[in-house]
Amino acid sequence: FTTKMSSFRLAANLAFLYTDRPLLDRFAAAKASGFGGVELGFPYETPLEDLVMARENTGLEIVLFTMAPGNWNNGDRGLSAIPNRQREFRESVATAVRYATALKCKRLHSLAGVLPEGWDDAVKAAYEATYIENLRYAANLLQQNDITLMIEPISTFPCYFLRHGSQGVDIIRRVNHPNLKLQFDIFHAQSTDGNLTSFFNENKQYIDHVQVGQVPGRHEPDSEGEINFPFLFKHLNGAGYKQWIGCEYHPKGHTEEGLRWAAPYLTHGDHQA
Repeated sequence: FTTKMSSFRLAANLAFLYTDRPLLDRFAAAKASGFGGVELGFPYETPLEDLVMARENTGLEIVLFTMAPGNWNNGDRGLSAIPNRQREFRESVATAVRYATALKCKRLHSLAGVLPEGWDDAVKAAYEATYIENLRYAANLLQQNDITLMIEPISTFPCYFLRHGSQGVDIIRRVNHPNLKLQFDIFHAQSTDGNLTSFFNENKQYIDHVQVGQVPGRHEPDSEGEINFPFLFKHLNGAGYKQWIGCEYHPKGHTEEGLRWAAPYLTHGDHQA
């Protein structure tokens, strides 16, 4: 972690980092650490005007956040692949666009949802058809608002519909809309498939956002684990990746103490390099 990689920038995921303070205070903390951008999870319980003020006061770019997932406490993990809930999905898209427009955010992630217990091929086919239809709708609507629609394979939700990178690429090809892109989370990709650099090389035209976290602990990239992040960052840089890299990991201690690995990529800050 000693080589300056200037072609991409780091964004702090405020659902994972600085969680020892309220959400609105995390903006200033990220700014003080040297981040130029932030990701949000589900920002809808925070008044929009407060989020706008936090963004304006810090000058941070809000890089990405996620559409409302449905009823999280009842087990929902997204709506875009769930049959017979298209109306609720479209309402979540409209709300997310309203927030994104006010926050000048250019990427929205749509969670797919989980398959029911005992699902079979017919059920999966119905989910897939719904997913493709909903993604086409959302990609078109977001394009009209200059916002990119993102989908992300996720390894940590049991029975999550979109688990593998190859499945995500297949869905993107079938939706066949230029405004639908892949969110390449390194933690999830390594957990399910591995072959990180090969997958990136073969599919970089679909990838518009990258997120990082070590495997298996989902801690800082320089924590002990399976992934050689210095090699991976060098590869992304050499491949011409110029978008944001989101820090979506659980710090082993205080967020600031765990940012030594990030010093070459941050613009300035209170961390110790």
